[in-house]
Amino acid sequence: MGAQCPLLELRGTAPLCRNNCSSLSTESGRKLYEARIHVMCGRYTHLFTWRELWNLYQLSSLVPDSALKTSYNVAPSQSVPALRHTDGQTEGLLLRWGLVPFFSKGLPPKYSTINARVETIETAASYRNPWKRGQRCVLPAAGFYEWHVKADGTKQPYYITVVDQELFGFAGLWERSTSADGATLESATIITMPANALMAEIHNGRARMPAILAREDRDAWLAGSPDHARATLRPYPSDCMVAWPVSTQVNSARNNRAELIKPRPEP
Repeated sequence: MGAQCPLLELRGTAPLCRNNCSSLSTESGRKLYEARIHVMCGRYTHLFTWRELWNLYQLSSLVPDSALKTSYNVAPSQSVPALRHTDGQTEGLLLRWGLVPFFSKGLPPKYSTINARVETIETAASYRNPWKRGQRCVLPAAGFYEWHVKADGTKQPYYITVVDQELFGFAGLWERSTSADGATLESATIITMPANALMAEIHNGRARMPAILAREDRDAWLAGSPDHARATLRPYPSDCMVAWPVSTQVNSARNNRAELIKPRPEP
């Protein structure tokens, strides 16, 4: 991922990006925009089907499309599509977004577990056991929302995506927690890390970003050794990402429609 990748731009917008990014009016760029899924720290979207995931990741079984609903505004505590390596095969399933530790006995904790800091995945109580057991997963996406703090203190949402993968994945950890009555809850968290240059400019309140897996790192994350998996956790290159401002309607999880990802004039 060290090499610079060609940057796409979307018709009618001038995305915020680094290096050589400029406006495009190509049909391929338009299709890339219209066919995306969106995701990160607190919100993301998915527009794909299980069959598309099956084809891309060579899943061991095909989950019915009826089990996967399109969402332009995925929010914490919802069931989200995920991939994990089990018995030598990659399976697709739905996991609760917001990891419920095994010691919580099936009850979501009062603190947020939608994101796990890369700096503490080996030591934090909620994440160290999934990490030690190799319970790594991929949460497929094609973009995510982040909020930029303006000079007046208000927050402007941005939609961010990558340009070198039509469908990318966040690195995550999954866990299984069993309640007193024997019910099992499976859940996941998205790993975050210090921001690259582009994300530091947008997410200026905390300067963090999700761990986005390079195409060639998917297998190592899902099925590699701990050292190989850990090596895949690095900031995605700024020059392979684009971003644009979107409507503040994304702030409410009740809003869930395609208009949420359409570019708005620069604030």
